[in-house]
Amino acid sequence: MEQLVSLCTCILYNNAMPDPFIPKRPVITAYPRMPEASAEAEAMSAYFKEKGMDAPFGSLYDEDLRRRVRNREFDMLVIAGGDGSVLRAGHLCAPLGLPILGVNLGRLGFLIQVDRHEWREYFDKLLNGEAWIENRMMLHAEHIRAGDSQGTWNALNEVVVGRGQILRPVRLSASVDGRHLTSYVTDGLIASTATGSTAYALAAGGPILPPELRNILLVPIAPHLSVDRAVVLSEGSTVSILVRGDNAVLSVDGQPSIVLMEDDRVDIRAADVTAQFVRFGDPGYFYRNLTAHMNENSLGLPR
Repeated sequence: MEQLVSLCTCILYNNAMPDPFIPKRPVITAYPRMPEASAEAEAMSAYFKEKGMDAPFGSLYDEDLRRRVRNREFDMLVIAGGDGSVLRAGHLCAPLGLPILGVNLGRLGFLIQVDRHEWREYFDKLLNGEAWIENRMMLHAEHIRAGDSQGTWNALNEVVVGRGQILRPVRLSASVDGRHLTSYVTDGLIASTATGSTAYALAAGGPILPPELRNILLVPIAPHLSVDRAVVLSEGSTVSILVRGDNAVLSVDGQPSIVLMEDDRVDIRAADVTAQFVRFGDPGYFYRNLTAHMNENSLGLPR
């Protein structure tokens, strides 16, 4: 693993570094379910004020602050929280093309490069022009019933069609670009981005994909007498998941489930919007970050 990380890092070091990013109108948000997040957000706001920049702070769910974000009053959003907080920030910011800088207050932080004890150091680098913008593909999912759309969503990690509360597998049929791929008897089927390959898809036994890829990863969950291997779809593909029975639900990025009926279909493709993250150092940060987290062998991802 260490040799692979070293090789990937060397390759990336030889590539041209992305253009630097320096914000002028940051906003600081905190995940409200973490009591310490609000205090950290206030301290971050004070840091920018010392640098002569106005940076309002508040809860990620504060409607007035979210309205100002949607009105494009800011050019960067800082979120103090965990991976789940970053997902929620991504849903807000991606349609606006607003870069996100995460500060990790959780346990792992696969999506976050900056630790809670290091943010002052990294903020200094940010204002010195040592940051750059990383683009990550999102998924667009549409729930279709009898030919009518029941709703659409964008996902940064994954779209899951799985079993509901009854403890029996679901029957699903997957098609790619209109052609039948395979059928599953399974606890669920994950359609993941490269970003999500280190989340639920990883727990289900899927491979880890480099974050810049724009492929869709299909990973079955506990398949029974079905294809038990993950499938990486070509860039630009559309996957359709057809429900062949009852007891199925749809979940997008771990949000509350939506009940599906027999013959419902979920169409999944690359979204038209992209999540943007503020990063530091060379692009090989991902592999170093990954190795450190995998070695921790922690019990779960913060949400």
